[in-house]
Amino acid sequence: MDNSYFSSFWKIKTFFKTIANNIAFIPGVLGVAGFLLGVLAGLSEKWGITPYLIEKAPFLIINNYETAATLLSYLSAGIISIMVFSFSMVMLLLNQASSNFSPRVLPGLISVRKHQYILGLYLGTLLYNTFVMVGIEPTKDQYQLPGFSILIGIILTIICLFFFIYFIDSISKSIQVESILDSIFNKASKRLQFIIDNQKDAVSFPDSENWTSYSAKTFGYFRGLNQEGLLDICEKENFKLELLQYQGFFVGEGMPLFKSSKPLSDDELNSVFDFILLNRSTENVSENYVLGFKQIAEIGVRAMSPGVNDPGTAVNTIDYLTELFALKLLEADCDFIFKEEGNPCVKLRTLSFSDLLSQIMMSYRTYCKEDMTCSQKLVMMMATLVANPNATKIHKDAIKEELDKLMYDVAGHIKNAQDLDLLRQLANKVSFD
Repeated sequence: MDNSYFSSFWKIKTFFKTIANNIAFIPGVLGVAGFLLGVLAGLSEKWGITPYLIEKAPFLIINNYETAATLLSYLSAGIISIMVFSFSMVMLLLNQASSNFSPRVLPGLISVRKHQYILGLYLGTLLYNTFVMVGIEPTKDQYQLPGFSILIGIILTIICLFFFIYFIDSISKSIQVESILDSIFNKASKRLQFIIDNQKDAVSFPDSENWTSYSAKTFGYFRGLNQEGLLDICEKENFKLELLQYQGFFVGEGMPLFKSSKPLSDDELNSVFDFILLNRSTENVSENYVLGFKQIAEIGVRAMSPGVNDPGTAVNTIDYLTELFALKLLEADCDFIFKEEGNPCVKLRTLSFSDLLSQIMMSYRTYCKEDMTCSQKLVMMMATLVANPNATKIHKDAIKEELDKLMYDVAGHIKNAQDLDLLRQLANKVSFD
């Protein structure tokens, strides 16, 4: 299949995915749905739905123009009021989350689907009521009033009121640190488990030391690959690729991006670059689990700042990281993309356990080295990871190195000799055999 097909299809798919992840997408769709429902209700009036209801259930229909216009005005004003209150509350809570936790958690909070659906329901109901109100004409003929449409507007507004109560309860709970940590942990662990379940071993992949290296043509974060397109061109032109950068890392212009088993022509090189996504867009934990590790660590570090001073939250973040690191033990340091089983075409780099542990521990050592509670919890995390049956010698060596660094930093900052002695005893119990 032509490479241009894969490139065009991937660009279109990426474009629509970006739109779908926008916070305004679902409210916008439901707003249009409310307008279309108003059009459908107007058509049903022409089909005689209101006279039928007046005959069968007259208590449901409003047949007075003044009453109908006033009621719809009140309903629309009420919807606007709860929309303004909802948006104000969201902004207030997001500001609180940014101050107490980390600004990097904000995209995850504002992208909660159920909240977007509720805001979309508000918008759709408002547009529906407005459309129906515009269609009312002053007349004494009760059959000219859109009684059925007004009834639907009343029902939708009542539904909005119930969902408004649910929204207040949900948004209040979602801003709690336990809910934020749970959300980040679940997304990161799910993504990491998916990678582990789908990783493949490839002992036949050739050595790339003498391969031709190619550099990035622009700045941006390495977001991912169009795997189908890369596999197609690798098979068609008979070459293999090795990616040199980790997903989620910033790539500067001129930095080595990948290696090829043979020199590539300009057309082949342009095709490969088309299938590698580099941009500055916000990344999702669901697509890059490393971001989940970092966000949890940032919440823990922020909790230890003088302005927050919440060691309990920092301890909780270490518990979450312990479980994520235990899962990380199962991931290989590289992955492969296959066109057919046993014949890998592309080699991917993944952030190793030792590098990731070093990055996370660096933050905690810097901000928690004077706190006995957090330091003790970090030592316990090391002990738990070493005792994990999936920990290899390479993993244990990395853990021992980080434990030694932690004890060195702690020794220079914890002044109480008894606390320091207790921590050393705990560290000495960690067995690396």
